[in-house]
Amino acid sequence: MIALTVLAADSPDQFQAPTPESLFVWQPIIPGVTWFTKPVLLAILSSIIVIAFCWSAFAKPKLVPRGVQNVGEMGYMFVRDQVARPFLGKDADRWMGLLLSLFFLVWIWNLMGVVPLVQFPVASHIAFPAVLAITIYVIKVYLGIKHQGPIGYFKNMMFPPGLPKAIYFLLAPIEFLSNLIIAPFTHAVRLFANMFAGHMLLAFFSMVGFWFLFEKLSPLGAPIGVLGVVMTIVFTGFELFIQFLQAFLFAMLAAMYIGGSLHAEH
Repeated sequence: MIALTVLAADSPDQFQAPTPESLFVWQPIIPGVTWFTKPVLLAILSSIIVIAFCWSAFAKPKLVPRGVQNVGEMGYMFVRDQVARPFLGKDADRWMGLLLSLFFLVWIWNLMGVVPLVQFPVASHIAFPAVLAITIYVIKVYLGIKHQGPIGYFKNMMFPPGLPKAIYFLLAPIEFLSNLIIAPFTHAVRLFANMFAGHMLLAFFSMVGFWFLFEKLSPLGAPIGVLGVVMTIVFTGFELFIQFLQAFLFAMLAAMYIGGSLHAEH
């Protein structure tokens, strides 16, 4: 890919592979409003979609669900049974609003990457998953101190019972770093990295197909273009799976962190 980009710099007739700058750096939609770019617009649009969907599904529920309510209840039961209850137990229902919103918001963010004419996953900008991860981090620490006390929270985190005391010299700093620094960092980066890499791959293969089949069609280049189109289709299907999986994992980790703060491990 780097070699192709270098060739492209020497001649406009050479294929130019997409770069992070060309895919992830956006100009302001409104001149002078530097923060209002395409990712911000898509993030706002995604929030509106999630709010409208949840309002339509749950504002006036019917005894026999139909239409949007039926889809909403399926999503609710999935998040409740696969995300909330395994980590929160009897407290699952209290946190369903947050977890359901997280799941659908991240999923819609990711799906923006395969929507025609939009084609940009919001979570491929690190700022967006970072905001969600920091929010969960603040909730996690607040609940831990509230339910376990400031001393008990850090004691339960850094000094799990049942281990030889000498182990704590090594384990305590590792647990502190893991829970308070590494965990929120990886919570955001896992989602960001998957969406970033997936968008790069889709952009590369789609550009290969377009270039060799439309821009510079030739007997030798046509098979490469066909391969690019086939790989674009394959990776789109794979990306749809990854987009759902990352939304599920993000919500699941949020439930796990909240559950760990509500109930100390013994």
